Amino acid sequence: MAVIRVDIAQRPYEVRVGQGLLAEIGAECRGFLRKRAVPVITDANVHAAWGDIVEASLRAHGHEVHWRILPAGEQTKSWDELAATVNWLLSLEVERGDHVIALGGGVIGDLTGFCAAVLKRGCKFIQIPTTLLAQVDSSVGGKTAINTPAGKNLVGAFHQPSLVLADLAALDTLPERERLAGYAEVVKYGLIDDADFFAWCEANGAAMLAGDGALREYAVAHSVAAKARIVAEDEFETTGKRALLNLGHTFGHALEAETGFSSQLLHGEGVALGMVLAARYSARLGHMSTASAERVARHIAEVGLRAEIAELGLTCDGAALVRHMLHDKKMDAGTLPFLLMQGIGKTYLDKQVDLSDVAPFLDSELARPIK
Repeated sequence: MAVIRVDIAQRPYEVRVGQGLLAEIGAECRGFLRKRAVPVITDANVHAAWGDIVEASLRAHGHEVHWRILPAGEQTKSWDELAATVNWLLSLEVERGDHVIALGGGVIGDLTGFCAAVLKRGCKFIQIPTTLLAQVDSSVGGKTAINTPAGKNLVGAFHQPSLVLADLAALDTLPERERLAGYAEVVKYGLIDDADFFAWCEANGAAMLAGDGALREYAVAHSVAAKARIVAEDEFETTGKRALLNLGHTFGHALEAETGFSSQLLHGEGVALGMVLAARYSARLGHMSTASAERVARHIAEVGLRAEIAELGLTCDGAALVRHMLHDKKMDAGTLPFLLMQGIGKTYLDKQVDLSDVAPFLDSELARPIK
């Protein structure tokens, strides 16, 4: 088992990465669960796959599990589910010193974390991510949120977990599409500031996705360590360092909004396309070579992710996608910072991007022939 420490000031915590952690959840959470009753929030798919194993382990350590089983999908990150889940936790008389368990992917982690942040002005929670995307990204760092009609993740809070347990065995139960979507967030760490890791992804990504256990542990642990380092330097995204983790997200969120935050485009798929667009737009501006930008697109395509937005079959134009960007939570004084690249492993924050130039670029991408 790999153990990565997230050194947040005065409240550091561990991320444990390994096989079989769900079956040992009772032992792994010893010292965190102070009451017999343990609230666990999950979705229907995860409960069907892992509910019995999790309940058996917690019961073996003297706990009684109270399940809240929500619908799977992005629509669960809503005001209605937030209110209903907070009321459910209040009915269980959860106190500020208690831990709520989030068992699932990014949607469950975000919703549960936000509930924990606002319940009695903040109770504690444990992240148990069951998707690749959640294991390498959303479960670490304390960003919690829900979606609104205006956009994605626009209402939320920074609220760090007390512990993260990433069981690699959970990845075996994921549909291939979900594993691929999560892989986009793995590649992201190579593109941000680690060209050697991007090269590792090119050489090993397909085998890791196919199920090689040693490669999976390395990929998840390396990604978590990269995020932990950035979060420790800039917990509340005030210096600009943590903003680098949003590579691909500005373009990706616009595509998600245009597709109605639906199953037409999963979040990780949007990030993958967004990173390709960020690379190509950087090349358009002369900041990185076209060859490097196409290297990014080639790897994304080679593992089985879409690398062309034309594949989505959208009927909108570039201006419509830019209008979605105006609701981005990173907007500051009317300016939208973009994460662009000066090369692979050289991402930077650009606050001088002219949105009137982004729209025709997106028009050209929408018209790009599908290979």
